[in-house]
Amino acid sequence: MLASLDSVYEKEFCPLYYLLNAIPAKVQRGFRSVLVYLTALDSSSDFLAVGSSIGMLYLYCRRLAHMNKYSLEGKYDAITAVKLLSCFDDLVAVGTASGRVAVFHLVSPLPGRNKQLRRFDVVGLHKGSVTSLAWSTNGMKLFSGDDKGRVVSRKHSVMVLTYVCVIKTSYFSII
Repeated sequence: MLASLDSVYEKEFCPLYYLLNAIPAKVQRGFRSVLVYLTALDSSSDFLAVGSSIGMLYLYCRRLAHMNKYSLEGKYDAITAVKLLSCFDDLVAVGTASGRVAVFHLVSPLPGRNKQLRRFDVVGLHKGSVTSLAWSTNGMKLFSGDDKGRVVSRKHSVMVLTYVCVIKTSYFSII
């Protein structure tokens, strides 16, 4: 029985130097040099998404062996949660330390699909750091939780991000 369970799971022990070498160790902010810390990680069959302490999302495409960088414009806010979704289109949700949630609708090379990167931002609903993100199975809803105990649901459409509602508020951190 044990041998059959071991054959089901694949194990990968290869270090990800190609990924880590594409992310800078330091960035220049004015006259200061700031260390870059990797703060969030998610993976799918097509992508590896890495959030950083400087508010930059690094998205590595496994098929093309190419790294893309996406910035959360404005305030340099640490990314605390990342969640990928691969369904009809590829989506990446990002949560930050200030409670901001952004959804990136990625460009698709397939005909008839999204040809331009889109970003949808939701601010002001989370009072603390976003600690958890989860997509519904069909990708129409995004759930986010923060360290103040608030859970928020967003209904996501291809054209706009609408129907935001607070589901639960508790006294404990959401993990």
